[in-house]
Amino acid sequence: MSFIYNIGIHIYQIIILTASLFNKKAKQRVFGRKALFKKIKSTIKHNDKIVWFHCASLGEFEQGRTVIESFRQYHPEYKILLTFFSPSGYEIRKNYQGADYIFYLPIDTRTNAKKFIEIINPKMVFIIKYEFWFNYLSILYKKAIPTYIVSAIFRNDQYFFKWYGIWFRKRLKNITCIFVQDKDSKELLNSKGITNVLISGDTRFDRVYKLSQQKKSFPLIEQFQKNCKIFLAGSTWPADELLIMDLIDENIDNLKFIIAPHETNDERINSLLKQIKGKAIKYSDATEKNIKDAKILIIDYVGILSSLYQYSSIAYVGGGFGISIHNIQEPASFGKPILFGTNYHKFREAKDLINLCGAFSVKNSNELILKTQELLDNPELYKKTSAVCTNYINDKRGATEFILSKLNLS
Repeated sequence: MSFIYNIGIHIYQIIILTASLFNKKAKQRVFGRKALFKKIKSTIKHNDKIVWFHCASLGEFEQGRTVIESFRQYHPEYKILLTFFSPSGYEIRKNYQGADYIFYLPIDTRTNAKKFIEIINPKMVFIIKYEFWFNYLSILYKKAIPTYIVSAIFRNDQYFFKWYGIWFRKRLKNITCIFVQDKDSKELLNSKGITNVLISGDTRFDRVYKLSQQKKSFPLIEQFQKNCKIFLAGSTWPADELLIMDLIDENIDNLKFIIAPHETNDERINSLLKQIKGKAIKYSDATEKNIKDAKILIIDYVGILSSLYQYSSIAYVGGGFGISIHNIQEPASFGKPILFGTNYHKFREAKDLINLCGAFSVKNSNELILKTQELLDNPELYKKTSAVCTNYINDKRGATEFILSKLNLS
């Protein structure tokens, strides 16, 4: 299986190189890794005590951010090295002040993994959630470098638990500790003989709580809001927007809309604007003068959505008519009732909040309209739903402190 895995890595490299000729994201992956080892070697100081944090992309970074920042606070004697696999993480956070060094992760060939680890010589490694690169893990194990997986979730349908998953499962036993989000994950791993597991909860709850307590101010959004209620649709895809357009057409009194699509390239934003009936404006074009008269605001910036939920009355989280919903913890941390599509079953927080009546799944535009009107027209229901979301986030905090308390720093 090791041979097959490594062949797969090399095939992946060929595919990305080919795709980079016509795909922007693939081009960023290739260009970002150009002369990477030379850059790393010239940047890392030989006597640095490095702790390495790895995130696949932006979402995993936000999930692991409280661990990075708390570790830095408690252990300033270490240098923080942060790597990303995806351009959507690296390009947005390459100037993040919480890390001393930030790089793309070299592709997981045996040669790359050995060379990278020899250069950075980490004292400890944290991998956030799902990034299992087995050549890196193998070398870390052989060198006895403590390695932790943070905020992982395991389900029966993952490749670890398929008929061909024995080789992959054995590699999990070599990790120092796997911090999982829930009891189901721990029991599943234990049933396969993997006992290096602790239930920590999800560090993202610590992150979203912190965001809700350190609110950023957006004067233009405040001008747009101006005594109106806001329906904020975040991380939307075209299938979500079809429903939202029907809701806009209802012309509900005193209700404005903010739409933050999952992708913000010009083609995507312009396509969305063409669908909208009514006064719509892009955030990048907004001024104090023109934003007051707009009914719909399109967010064409990346990285501000999590803070914008504070202005919403109702939050809709996209992705539920595709692969799966996006982050619902962010609006919940601000105590906002949450709506989303039907594909939410991979996320425990979604199922929990539905059971607690803090969030609601809708199948079509009619259900979206009815639930929105019900929440807006019933203050008692709204107050109860809001409290459910706030309390849920508060009750789930503490994963970061738990993880840090279990580290061996001797």
